[in-house]
Amino acid sequence: MATIEEALAVERLEKDIFRGAVVKTHLQRTFGGQVAGQALVAAVRTVSPEFQVHSLHGYFLRPGNPDAPTVYLVDRIRDGRSFVTRRVTGVQDGKAIFTMSSSFHVGDVGIEHQDDMPKVVPPEDLPDSRDLIPDRGEWMSHWDDWDIRIIPGEQLARRRGIASQQQVWFRYRGELPDDPVFHVCTLTYMSDMTLIGSANAIHPNVDTQVASLDHALWFMRPFRADEWLLYDQTSPSAGMGRALAQGRIYNQDGAMVAAVVQEGLQRLLRTDGAS
Repeated sequence: MATIEEALAVERLEKDIFRGAVVKTHLQRTFGGQVAGQALVAAVRTVSPEFQVHSLHGYFLRPGNPDAPTVYLVDRIRDGRSFVTRRVTGVQDGKAIFTMSSSFHVGDVGIEHQDDMPKVVPPEDLPDSRDLIPDRGEWMSHWDDWDIRIIPGEQLARRRGIASQQQVWFRYRGELPDDPVFHVCTLTYMSDMTLIGSANAIHPNVDTQVASLDHALWFMRPFRADEWLLYDQTSPSAGMGRALAQGRIYNQDGAMVAAVVQEGLQRLLRTDGAS
C-alpha cells in the first residue's frame, strides 16, 4: 500500500491548479482523509512559508473514484499581514467532489490554557493492531503503515453525561520528514479515520451506512504524527440519519495539539433495495 508521502503527493499543473496522486487501494471510493490531505497540500503550496495553517473546514460533496486523480483548484481569497485564506475545490470528471476553506496565521503571543488530557491506558499497554487482528483483510490493509490502538470499552474512563465516546492511540509507523507542515497534512489525512466510529460505540449491533459529510480541524500546537497521539472522541448527538462527532488530539506529554469536528452519514441499512 502507499506510504503517506505517496498518498499526499500533489503535482503542480498551473499556478493554482494541482493534481493529486492516485494510490493503490482496495476501497470503493477515495478515502476522505486523502482528499482533505491533498487539498491542504495544494493550499499550502500557494502560501508563504511564514504562514502556518491553523484551521480548515471541508465538505465531502460526492464520492471520489480511487482509480482517477483529483484535480485541486485553489482560490486565493485573502492575503493579509497576519492571516491568509484559501479555498480549494477538488474535481473529478468535471464535478466537484470536495471543497475546503483553510486559514493560515503567522503566529502571535496571547493568553494560553487548555483542558487536561484524560487519564487513559498508555499505548504500550495495548496490543498492536497487527497482532490483535492478524488477518486484517483488504479494507484495513489500507492503513498498515499506521499503528492504531483503540482502547477497549471496559478500559475507558467514562465521563458523566457523555452519550458516546471512544479513545484511540495512533502514530505513523515510519519516520516522517521534520517539516511541521507535512505533519499537519498527515494529521489531516488521519483525522478522518475512526472519528465517526465514536457514534457507533453505543450501537455495536446496528448496521449503518457511514460516510463523512463535513470535516473541520483546528491546529493548536506543534506535534509529530510519527509519535503517539491520543484521539479522544465523543459523539454528542445522532439523529435524522446523521451523527455528530468531536475529537481532541493530545500528544503523550498531555498537550492538546488539535481539535476536530465532523458530521457523518449514519443511515440504517435499507432492506428494500432503495439507495
